[in-house]
Amino acid sequence: MAKVRFSDRSTILNATRTLKMARSAHAYVRGNTAKFYEWLEESQAARRVPAGPPIWICGDCHVGNLGPIANAAGRVEIQIRDLDQAVIGNPAHDLIRLGLSLATAARGSDLPGVTTALMIQEMVEGYAAAMNDPTSGDPGIEPEAVRAVRRRALGRRWRHLARERLDDVEPKIPLGRKFWALSDDERVSLTDLFSDIDLAKRILAFDHQEEAEAIHLIDAAYWMKGCSSLGLARYAVLVGIEDKGGRSSYALIDLKEATNPLAPAAPNATLPPDNAERVYAAARALSPNLGERMIPVHMMRRSFFIRELTPQDLKIEIDQFNEKQAARAARYLAFVVGRAHARQMDQSTREEWADKLDRDRRSTIDAPSWLWESVVALAGRHEAGYLEHCRQYALSSVVK
Repeated sequence: MAKVRFSDRSTILNATRTLKMARSAHAYVRGNTAKFYEWLEESQAARRVPAGPPIWICGDCHVGNLGPIANAAGRVEIQIRDLDQAVIGNPAHDLIRLGLSLATAARGSDLPGVTTALMIQEMVEGYAAAMNDPTSGDPGIEPEAVRAVRRRALGRRWRHLARERLDDVEPKIPLGRKFWALSDDERVSLTDLFSDIDLAKRILAFDHQEEAEAIHLIDAAYWMKGCSSLGLARYAVLVGIEDKGGRSSYALIDLKEATNPLAPAAPNATLPPDNAERVYAAARALSPNLGERMIPVHMMRRSFFIRELTPQDLKIEIDQFNEKQAARAARYLAFVVGRAHARQMDQSTREEWADKLDRDRRSTIDAPSWLWESVVALAGRHEAGYLEHCRQYALSSVVK
């Protein structure tokens, strides 16, 4: 594949994002955070959504934004792994977003509507279990989709990361479909950033920090990655690390631009004025394994958050699942989100919020009516939006 010119980036990124969102209704939901909050605000059901305690929320809490994350000691836990949209906001929004994501995944698996209703019920049970006991509460049986990705994460080493991200274990980033050549300004800025040895050491997540004697940039590229975040500046940087004994190793660094969130903040919430600082603060609150490995920086007059990628950092992919796995996944993933929320609350706040969620249970579906009605309404709006998106994509393809 020919190298992508700097001037062509925007056109290719927009086309790629459009194509990704046309692949499935689930992908459309994942890539359309802005529409989610627009439609949620317009929905009649949204007027009944309770105001939860103002805490850090993911803001884009779909299934793909949960997954195994390793901490600095190498321990792997399932946590929220993407916090671009994080704000101090209403935790109910994360529940609705997760419910919508699970509902569209169920539709993509050709599961009946009854299964979606059971998933929402199990979701509420898992979230309530985390509110009751965020330390040792019962998340239910770990679903196969989670168990498989956890097993895969625990068995991964640098060679797996290199082959997956770089197509090889050799110390070079291959330019092509995913990685694009840098402009001169970008290369100079990245070289300057990593010439600061103290900063470079802070970026490294694991035992490199103590043993690193010298760190130098080996290669770097613009990284075409994600869906909803396509268009923001993102870079992959390969660094070489030399220890005191003269031995060499490598680390792959991810730099991602931070911009204003689409998720609404709670009234009177005070967020860090810098967007990378906002993401960093949210990570420390919601996903400690990620937060301890992230730092905010400025480069090219923009705000970025940086972390070392590890072989264990994976996302949960649920493209197809059966009825039993669907219910288990809903309970388990809601427990993960609930634990992230609950660790920010004291016991009385957790009890008050859990009581609020329990008050509006329906007799026919054991879940708050505002949650069920919001998911149903938004699923319909997103299905219609997805079909219109596909129509526009098909028309533009014919024109070309």
